Parts: sequence; C-alpha cells; structure tokens
Amino acid sequence: MELKDIMKQRRETLSLTQQDLAEMAQVGFATIKDIERGKGNPSLNTIKKILVVLGIEIDYKVRQTI
Repeated sequence: MELKDIMKQRRETLSLTQQDLAEMAQVGFATIKDIERGKGNPSLNTIKKILVVLGIEIDYKVRQTI
C-alpha cells in the first residue's frame, strides 16, 4: 500500500475531509488533493505535518553506499 492510500484511508477513518486535514496540518488544500491523487512532490516536512495530524509514524532508513 502506498503512502497516498494510507493517508486517505486514515483520513476517512477519522472522518476528516481533505479541507479539515489541510487546515489541521497547516498545509494547502491542493497539497492534500495532489498527494491523495499521487500527484505533486510534497516536501518531507509537509508529509510530516500531515502524518502527525493523522497519528501515523513514519519509519525510514538511510542506505549507506560505499
């Protein structure tokens, strides 16, 4: 499952509209729409704001190449 799908499913579970989420995360409404459609290129900071509102933790690993 992709991040966009996880975000949309969680938003709907919380009974939030895209506008609600945008306001709570302090990001643009168009940003939420674009992410859920798989469009755009949001910054990591924007994603973090949205995930905090949705109560989702993100786990990331940095791969080191030699």
